[in-house]
Amino acid sequence: MLLSHGGEPLRTTDPVARWTVEQVLALAPDDASRKAGSRLGSAGPWSGGGCDGSGAVWGQCKGSGSKPYLTVIDTTGPAYKCNCPSRKFPCKHALGLLLVWASGESSLPEGEVPDWAGEWLTGRRERSAEKTEKPAGMDGAPSAGPADPEAARRRAERRAERITGGAQELEERLTDLLRGGLAAADQPAYGLWEETAARMVDAQAPGLASRVRELGSIPASGPGWPARLLEECALLHLLDSAWLGIARLPEPLAATVRTRVGLTASAEGPPVRDHWLVLAQYDTPDGKIVARRIWLHGRETGRTALLLSFGAAGRSPGLALPVGVTIDAELTPHPGSGRLRAELGRQFGVPSSAGTPPPGDTTAAATAAYGDALREDPWLDAWPVTLRDVIPVPSGDGWQLVDAAGDAALPIVPAALSRPGLWKLVALSGGSPVTVFGECGHRGFDPFAAWPAGSDGSDGSDACTGAGARAGADADTDAGIGRAGASSRTVPLI
Repeated sequence: MLLSHGGEPLRTTDPVARWTVEQVLALAPDDASRKAGSRLGSAGPWSGGGCDGSGAVWGQCKGSGSKPYLTVIDTTGPAYKCNCPSRKFPCKHALGLLLVWASGESSLPEGEVPDWAGEWLTGRRERSAEKTEKPAGMDGAPSAGPADPEAARRRAERRAERITGGAQELEERLTDLLRGGLAAADQPAYGLWEETAARMVDAQAPGLASRVRELGSIPASGPGWPARLLEECALLHLLDSAWLGIARLPEPLAATVRTRVGLTASAEGPPVRDHWLVLAQYDTPDGKIVARRIWLHGRETGRTALLLSFGAAGRSPGLALPVGVTIDAELTPHPGSGRLRAELGRQFGVPSSAGTPPPGDTTAAATAAYGDALREDPWLDAWPVTLRDVIPVPSGDGWQLVDAAGDAALPIVPAALSRPGLWKLVALSGGSPVTVFGECGHRGFDPFAAWPAGSDGSDGSDACTGAGARAGADADTDAGIGRAGASSRTVPLI
């Protein structure tokens, strides 16, 4: 049986809004699951299904065996349980059932939860309530922190010594590379990178190991690679030097350095409660694990936050939030790196499908914001920003986002040019200004989510007129966006 959950909501009497098909598909752990779930997204394979106002959805899916698979979902988490043998979260049956629910099929009428689904739902909600209501430290258990602080301090000191040894060895290897010339790095049998990365893993500095592996991909990255390799070597040398002299750094920068070399830090400080709009969710490989990034924006605080979760090889991370929903929740920030990363805490009520995009800014302001962030974190590749009133326009072999006034533009990063999200963005715009959330960095802008004109409540009735808008509307049909009623929806681009 499989179970995955993200957050522990408190129950209310408010009904749970149905998700859109795009929000459901955004939860898929990979393309294969997305395709398999879509094949089960009609009423045909399902029987004995239903839903209720508290967010429960259940159904029985016909499989290859004599007995159907039993699938139950708590959409307020979301959390999933299925007795299929899949190791993916959510499995294809959960995705298919959610697609049936999202489409409003009559095969999932509102009704009473059956016993086979109610047992799991009741147990999960009771555990959620206990975690929320019981203060830390009850039952004689320690509230937080290590059982033996002195032993933990000694372990931290030993690890710091190993990282210091690794940083010193890395400095020697960088010196040897530059003394011998960068041309040696382009030789097919050149094995410095993997060997050095392995040494950094031995030194318990995964952050250094990751950056070393990135150096190994630069010689094959096309014309101009020596300059790019020299830049990255300089940044790596800066990180080494910062670690070796960390005692002299101000604490905010020291926290960033510790994070960059791979030392994890617990969330700290008072939690921040807000109504958080889920802007984007995507997975990236990180060595032998998968890292999931979920971007949120607080309606009242105006803060942008990043939730990170990880899954072992072959398994997707447990935390999953549908793109475009708004959750009333508490987040506790982590130190360092602009305090973007946060830990998801208590959730209140049920997720809502209502939400407006963050207030955007110009492309010039976006690059200025990235520059300001670099002062706190010199190793920062990109910074989350929202662009307002920009138009996607082709430029040479790529695309760029041009301010509606036409006085500035940002190139779209090469990695985004091959993703279907680019054509969703072009279709959504149809030649008219849109609002786009993504990351602005030294390579350009990477779009993650978009909204058409008027999504913030302003009058966007004139933004979709003319031949460009008609072409965009036709393209929307193919992209699965649909302009009707789209002004209040977040369109995922990644």
